Amino acid sequence: MALPRTYESQNCSVARSLEVVGDRWTMLLIRTAFQGVRRFDDFQDVLGVARNVLTDRLNRLCAEGIMRRVPYQERPERFEYRLTRKGVELWPVIMTLLMWGDRHYAPEGPPLIVGHRGCGGRLTPQFTCDSCGAQLGPSDVAPQPGPAA
Repeated sequence: MALPRTYESQNCSVARSLEVVGDRWTMLLIRTAFQGVRRFDDFQDVLGVARNVLTDRLNRLCAEGIMRRVPYQERPERFEYRLTRKGVELWPVIMTLLMWGDRHYAPEGPPLIVGHRGCGGRLTPQFTCDSCGAQLGPSDVAPQPGPAA
């Protein structure tokens, strides 16, 4: 039996947020967008997700204002999917989930290291650089292969 997609009976911001981003393909799409992927075929190649599922999730993310479609080709018409400001606000959520997974589910070390573009230091749970102390956001970091890559 499938779980319902809405939690209307719950007056809870966590439940409301999960209605939008609470399935694995949605979160993986957002993670992949933070890694610089923007085009449908590239999302599909990276994630290995079925086209119909990818279409559904991208449409929902656009309808929720988390991503927007930007044309990059006229004939045939093709679009890129870019994070909006609302989508970029999910960066701390994705990074916290990544660090939690590294602590609890990466016994050989992290598969991905989030490095500071400025000095090469690593992102801390406080969203600062462990080397220079700078406060970091999504445009300040670059993913690099980790020891378990």
